[in-house]
Amino acid sequence: MFLGFIGVTLLVIAAVMMREEELNSLKTLLSPVALVGAVVRQDSDPTKQTPLANVKVTAMSGSAEVSGESSASGLFSLSIRPRVYAGRVITLRFEHPDYKPLEIRTRMPVNQLFVIRLEPNVSEPVRILASGKEVSNGVAIKDARVRYLLKNHTTIGVGTLAKQFEVPNRGNQPCRGQETCSPDGKWRAVRNTLALEAEARNEFQNIRVSCIAGPCPFTKVETDELTKPARKIKVTVLNWSDTADFLVEADVTRTTVTDTVRYSYPFIVNETMNFSLPPDSEGPSIEANFGGQMIVSPLGPDLLVSWATCSVQVPSNGNKLFRCVLKPGYEFVQ
Repeated sequence: MFLGFIGVTLLVIAAVMMREEELNSLKTLLSPVALVGAVVRQDSDPTKQTPLANVKVTAMSGSAEVSGESSASGLFSLSIRPRVYAGRVITLRFEHPDYKPLEIRTRMPVNQLFVIRLEPNVSEPVRILASGKEVSNGVAIKDARVRYLLKNHTTIGVGTLAKQFEVPNRGNQPCRGQETCSPDGKWRAVRNTLALEAEARNEFQNIRVSCIAGPCPFTKVETDELTKPARKIKVTVLNWSDTADFLVEADVTRTTVTDTVRYSYPFIVNETMNFSLPPDSEGPSIEANFGGQMIVSPLGPDLLVSWATCSVQVPSNGNKLFRCVLKPGYEFVQ
C-alpha cells in the first residue's frame, strides 16, 4: 500500500510539472512577438546595398496588425500580439514610393534578424563605353559640397562699472535675538543690497566687490554668483559694526551673434553620399553641378530634395550624420 501511495504521489507531481510546462508554453505563445530587421537597397554589388529610411513596414497575423517605419539606418522594430500558436504565419509588408513593394511570410516562433532588400521602381539605363564598361546614363552630378551656417558669438567691451554704496550701522550693539545678527550671533547687524541692471544686450563681467571705508573686517559679502556674466546683479553685504562703504566694479560687455558660412565635402561611394555636421549647424544645403549647371538644394527640416532620398541620425554626441542615396536617373561623377 505504501508503494501504491508513492506511485500516486509521483503521478500527481508529474501532472503538476506537465501543467506548469503547458502554462509556460502558453504564456510564451501569448507574449508579444518582436520583429526586428534592416531594409536596404537591392543590388548585386554589396557596396551599393545602402540602408533605406522611411520604408513603411506592416506586420499582419489574422486580425492583428501593426505598422511602423524604418529609421535612417534602415532599422525597423515591431511588436505584434496575435492569437498565436506554433506554426502561425505572420506576414510582413514593405512599402516605399521609390521601390517595389515586398511581402514575406514567417512562422512562429520567430527567431531571426530580417535583412530586407527592396528593388528600385525604375532600373537605371546604362550605356556601354568603348572599353566595354557599363556606365549609368543618368544626370551627372559632380563637385558636390555641403553649405551650412554656424553662429559666431563675438564679445566686446563697451564700458566699465564703478558704483559705491553704503551699509550704515552702529557698532557694539548686542543682538539680543534680533532677526539680523553677526555670524557669531553676538552683535546686531544690517544687511544691505545693491541691485544693478545693464542696458539691453549688455552684460556685467568680472564683477568685483571691495570694502573701501569703515571697519571692513566686520563685514561680509554674501553674494555668491558674481563669477557668471549677467545683465542683472545683486550685491548683498552684511555689516555688524559701524558704517562701511563698498565699491562695486565690473566690465560691461556686449555679445553679438553673426552667421558664418562653412562648407563640408561629402564622402561619396557609388550612389550614396555621406557627410556629418556639428550639433549647432543650421540651414544645410547641397551645392553641386547637375549636368553642367550649378544648383543649390536646401535640405530643409524634412530633408526633401528631388534627386535623392536623404536621412539623418543624431547620436548622443549631438553631431548630425546625413546620408543621401541617389534616385534613379542620377549618378555621381568623381
